[in-house]
Amino acid sequence: MRKIFAMSVVGAAALAVAGCQSKEADAVEDNAEAQAEAIDDMADNASTEAQEDALENQADMVEEMGEEKANAMDDNGEIAPSETGVGDTQ
Repeated sequence: MRKIFAMSVVGAAALAVAGCQSKEADAVEDNAEAQAEAIDDMADNASTEAQEDALENQADMVEEMGEEKANAMDDNGEIAPSETGVGDTQ
């Protein structure tokens, strides 16, 4: 039982290290999130529901594209298990 637990801890630590992004990729993702937030702020001030929806969709796209670019920078486009939605409990 102790071996299994120890192996689980080592495996979890390896996955945690593998999931880290470089500073450059973090910067790309942070920039995209900031842009998306600015667009969301514009959506909050939109004069029509249609404009608000379009801006919110644009913000989502900007954030997703930034995430994808950051992922591509770090792992040549491979998707980490945490990003596949498999096993997510949220």
